Amino acid sequence: MAAWDLTVTVEELGPEAPPLKVSVTSDLHIGGVIVKIVEKTQIKKDWSDHALWWEQKKQWVLRPSWTLDKCGIHADARLNFMAQHKPLRLRLPNGATVRLRATFSAPVFRCIMGICRILNIRRPEELSLLRPLEEKKKKKDKSPEKVYDITGAPVSPDSMLTLSNGMPAHFAQSAEYETVYKMLSISQPAPAPETIAKKYRSSNVVEKAQVNSRWLDSSRSLMQQDINEDDKLILRFKYYTFHDMEPKTDAVRLTQLYEQARWAILLEEIDCTEEEMMLFAALQYHIGKVSLTDPQLTSSPAMDDLDSALQCLELKLDEESGSSGTDMLDTMAPAPELHDYLKIFRPKRLTLKGYKQFWFTFNDTSISYYKSKEESSREPIQQMNLKGCEVTPDVSIAGQKFCIKLLIPEPDGMNEVYLRCDNEQQYSKWMAACRLASKGKTLADSSYSGEVESIESFLAMQRTNPGAASAQTDESINTHSLVSPRYQKKYKPKQLTPRILESYQNVAQLSLTEAVQKFLQIWQALPDFGISYFVVRFKGCRKDEVLGVANNRLIRIDLSVGDVVKTWRYNTMRQWNVNWDIRQVAIEFNGNVNIAFSCVTADCKIVHEYIGGYIFMSTRSREPGDTLNEELFHKLTGGHEAL
Repeated sequence: MAAWDLTVTVEELGPEAPPLKVSVTSDLHIGGVIVKIVEKTQIKKDWSDHALWWEQKKQWVLRPSWTLDKCGIHADARLNFMAQHKPLRLRLPNGATVRLRATFSAPVFRCIMGICRILNIRRPEELSLLRPLEEKKKKKDKSPEKVYDITGAPVSPDSMLTLSNGMPAHFAQSAEYETVYKMLSISQPAPAPETIAKKYRSSNVVEKAQVNSRWLDSSRSLMQQDINEDDKLILRFKYYTFHDMEPKTDAVRLTQLYEQARWAILLEEIDCTEEEMMLFAALQYHIGKVSLTDPQLTSSPAMDDLDSALQCLELKLDEESGSSGTDMLDTMAPAPELHDYLKIFRPKRLTLKGYKQFWFTFNDTSISYYKSKEESSREPIQQMNLKGCEVTPDVSIAGQKFCIKLLIPEPDGMNEVYLRCDNEQQYSKWMAACRLASKGKTLADSSYSGEVESIESFLAMQRTNPGAASAQTDESINTHSLVSPRYQKKYKPKQLTPRILESYQNVAQLSLTEAVQKFLQIWQALPDFGISYFVVRFKGCRKDEVLGVANNRLIRIDLSVGDVVKTWRYNTMRQWNVNWDIRQVAIEFNGNVNIAFSCVTADCKIVHEYIGGYIFMSTRSREPGDTLNEELFHKLTGGHEAL
């Protein structure tokens, strides 16, 4: 077979060196080509991490047993022989930047697994990488940002690294690395108000949608997405289904998740009420205080009892997995009923002005209401099935307002209903029942009493107690570092200090772990928690709309008004696919419901990956040691490219 010259640029020889010419034949395998390249360089070193990058095709040539002919490589191919692991700068959820070695040749999904092993973050499938916003060149570049360099940390094997003195072995190598671990596992001091003001804030849902257009593709490598050595990327929790949280081993994961939640609150990425903002501020203040005196998340007494730790971190997400044996026992017992006088208001019906009182009964997953208690044996005025509905709290402790907003799916859109309760106890019971019913669970479910208690304790935390210890003033409290710009403008620091300290009285007794967990719990209870937005155009429609992708449902939102038009649950989804030629996502739900849309602000692959990713998250087993099924992830998220 005729020999011919292959042109190869070798990274090790430097950027100015001319490419090497290697004499090859078409039946020579890739491993043999690499041996010839190494011999020609005459450099003695460990080349095991090196591989060939095919410039024109933008792909790695990673199968050493394949021949040049099988790979389709001919004399016109330009190949680069380079290291697969290179330095990458990552901005973490807490705002710090680390420089570490990452794989540039494997899919991003596997690259993140490697990054999380170095940073000691379990459950890497919950995170992903974002491209940073284009930064404008400033005339005067102030002091360069601090970068924590851990490129010397060993690229660890598949298992999690063994812990030494409560930290991974590779962080115990030097005092410098220990500092990096402290930065990762202990929450950062409150940012200066100027820092918050300088950060980019999305002012509307379209700008929030723009952020989601910057996610990298999980099934392609960094090099394939034009990411080069020492480029800067952002590491973030992408999927809001936090699985198997264990404070003993998840110090870094818990701290970084708290930091991401804190910045989401401070930059107004998620809406919260004024009372909730004061509670968030109090918890931040408390966490900052306790971090200085008791910096280890693991030193909380609750940690000794792992069961109680896991229980108190039962992050209240919609678990749509199959029912367990206890659930079966629950369903065999007769379901308790809830009934009481409540007030109802239906904004779309002009006949009902304001709230009117009726006798309500809650049975199974439905609410029925009657004119009075005496008439409850007859036909109800209306019965509403809450399965698949949106449940939003509308509460003001100070104003003694306890409302539940329900958006109930109907064939032609959403039916909006407001229920008003008289007091906290009544609200807690009905709110818990509505939340369970929206997930298809009844009052007989074992989680009902826990849900009621959780709502009651949350309301109790927002209750201020001005007469108690709030007379104390703390001059060191920098209130404008603890609240979002909206409240910085609305109130002076001396007005905020007493309000934050009043809320602080309710949380001052919590340990560091409990305070972080409580912050995350309240964050997850916010109505807009965990929704990622995309601007899309539905098939047959002439105007752009917003698609919200959450951990258990898809939400169609009117772009001009911001109202929810329709909600579809994943558990009613029969199939979804993408027409890659016209870049259109098509989804089929139970009951012959079909939707199709094209994406305006992001590539349809990103939306496809989000939906497939959440379905993948729901397949994870509850076993702590279960291994990650990478193949299944790519099947669900990668589309035709993965197959």
